[in-house]
Amino acid sequence: MQRLKTLLPEKCRFSLRTLCSHPRAFSAQVHHHIDDDHDDPQQQILVEGRAKSRAAILNRPSSLNALTTSMVARLKRLYDSWEENSDIGFVLMKGSGRAFCSGADVVRLYNSLNEGNVEEAEQFLRTLYSFAYLQGTYLKPHVAILDGITMGCGAGISLPGMYRVVTDKTIFSHPEAQIGFHPDSGASYYLSRLPGYLGEYLALTGDKLNGVEMIACHLATHFTLNARLPWLEERLGKLITDDPSIVETSLAQYGDIVYPDKSSVLHKIDTIDRCFCHDTMEEIIEALAKEAAESYDEWCISTLRKIREASPLSLKITLESIREGRFETLDQCLAREYRISLRGISKQFSSDFFEGVRARMVDKDFTPKWDPPSLKDVSDDMVQSYFSPFSEVESELVLPTALREPYM
Repeated sequence: MQRLKTLLPEKCRFSLRTLCSHPRAFSAQVHHHIDDDHDDPQQQILVEGRAKSRAAILNRPSSLNALTTSMVARLKRLYDSWEENSDIGFVLMKGSGRAFCSGADVVRLYNSLNEGNVEEAEQFLRTLYSFAYLQGTYLKPHVAILDGITMGCGAGISLPGMYRVVTDKTIFSHPEAQIGFHPDSGASYYLSRLPGYLGEYLALTGDKLNGVEMIACHLATHFTLNARLPWLEERLGKLITDDPSIVETSLAQYGDIVYPDKSSVLHKIDTIDRCFCHDTMEEIIEALAKEAAESYDEWCISTLRKIREASPLSLKITLESIREGRFETLDQCLAREYRISLRGISKQFSSDFFEGVRARMVDKDFTPKWDPPSLKDVSDDMVQSYFSPFSEVESELVLPTALREPYM
């Protein structure tokens, strides 16, 4: 328990405050009924204007606010313009419905690629990663309200920012290896900076964290109850400031002292470190199997099952990506992830992304046929081929690094 407490920074231990009853100025839940298949980005990314701030609202609720190219492009245009506008002091992002953002619309991406629209997929990735970098280096205070499902690149467009508010409804995960892909959009940057080898565990298993656990391992900066979000947003909407400390004080006023409960995976941090500290996937699996045999711990058995359900190639790529991320800046992580992603969707070395999406999200037979089928069939050369720089014919991801530095 003592080690677990050290995961919680002082700045995240907020005082419990009883709120007086007062009318709600507006709801934290946005209810705009639109056709989610409609490609109007102005309807899928809504804007709220406030005293000295702007709010971007992801608005594809029936698709769990899954991101498309047009949505990310609109976000980037808005954020660029808001950063230049001296009348805007800070920016907020939230989602409508029961999700903040479930990640990329991978089924749409899958269908587009199967129709031969490779350039469209490349544009999506390039725009997404550029926005993730803009978010992580934003020159004004930024508040992301991660209420509900926050998965994949939904985390990537929010976690690198200045303030990340989670609630009792937050569910965070990076399940990409289970669909033959890899945690991207900056995930190798922030997951590699988690305590011990927790980042490797989350990336390789796709396991979920709740809001309290995100506070404890520093993925989030503030926790509040979902029921208090209207009051929090009302307070933020009245602020006339560009001072991060004033924004932070307002967030802290609605915060709670929170600690993970007894069932939290964070209580397994010592076991996670023992098993996931190894250099190879084979060694990690061997360590988990040994731990399971000695302790009869159901968690070890469940963890082994999750790993064995994932793409063997994705597991090795993901492990290497997290390990490299420990020593790289945000822009370097994004540039490397861009190379991996383009090769992952190209079928140049493997079709695991297509097979994973087909099995888990399209046909839903949940029996993907991975290629290569096992870890022993995945060579080091195959893994490194995903990481190597592009040839002159292909273009690297270019980010405006000269004047921008990440907050995390």
